[in-house]
Amino acid sequence: MEEFEFLLEDRIAKIQSINQQYDLEKNAYLSFSGGKDSTILHYLIDLALPNNKIPRVFINTGIEYLDIVKFIKDLAKVDDRFVIIEPKHSIKKILEKYGYPFKSKQHSHNLAIYWRNKDKEYNLSIKRYLGIIKSNTIIRCPKKLEYQFTPSFNLKCSDECCNRLKKEPIKKWSKENDKSITLTGMRKEEGGQRISIGCIITDKSKNLVKFHPLLVIDEKWENEFLEKYNIKLCKLYYPPYNFSRTGCKGCPFSLKLQEQLDIMEIYLPNEKKQCEKIWKPVYDEYRRINYRLKKYQQTNIYDFLGEENENN
Repeated sequence: MEEFEFLLEDRIAKIQSINQQYDLEKNAYLSFSGGKDSTILHYLIDLALPNNKIPRVFINTGIEYLDIVKFIKDLAKVDDRFVIIEPKHSIKKILEKYGYPFKSKQHSHNLAIYWRNKDKEYNLSIKRYLGIIKSNTIIRCPKKLEYQFTPSFNLKCSDECCNRLKKEPIKKWSKENDKSITLTGMRKEEGGQRISIGCIITDKSKNLVKFHPLLVIDEKWENEFLEKYNIKLCKLYYPPYNFSRTGCKGCPFSLKLQEQLDIMEIYLPNEKKQCEKIWKPVYDEYRRINYRLKKYQQTNIYDFLGEENENN
């Protein structure tokens, strides 16, 4: 049996097994972003559980690509399992109150801790992150960004925008609709905090709270799945855009932020302007230190296509 077919049957069997144990059709919802992973999971669940009524819930944060929103609204026209909800607060108010995302969720989280305790000694997590004390963790603060854990760095940062824009609204919806299990298209191959998580996550009472069926899937398998079942993604994944990821547009956490902005400048200029306005303090700092974004200069989009960012 080919590797693709073997893994396909394995993932279908896994979904069916978890459904038998935890009744996904009654208790779960799919966190649907409109991106490649969640779209694949949407169809994979239907293969495993034909005629299921599991809701596909999309959070329209206000900073989603317009084509992603259109893609999901088009799906919702023919499939009543799609649910679109919106956060209570705007991104502008959230950033002003809690701070801006910078580099990664872990980096921003540690900066928020430091910001709250500037006049005190570094706490244990920050000491580990800065390498002041030894730790088994593989994630360290880049030398280039250590200056941010000093009083001279004045940009207020945190990882709260994801929590306030996405987690809070979905938590409220899931409680109101009695859906205690979240299904996601998360994959380990994407790196970051995903590397250390498990396929299923339970609470202290052994109740399932999260299920990541695609965790062991790689991009090669995903592309074979799309071809086999003739599945169409949002137009942003195809030429001339060729995005590998979507998510919140212009998010400072993106490793390929420069490439995204350059493509947007040509094909989505109004959305590019929106990003420059929303994330301006972070973009300015990125450009000042030449991190993820190049300093202001005339650039050619084709210089960036296919290249890996050197400042990951």
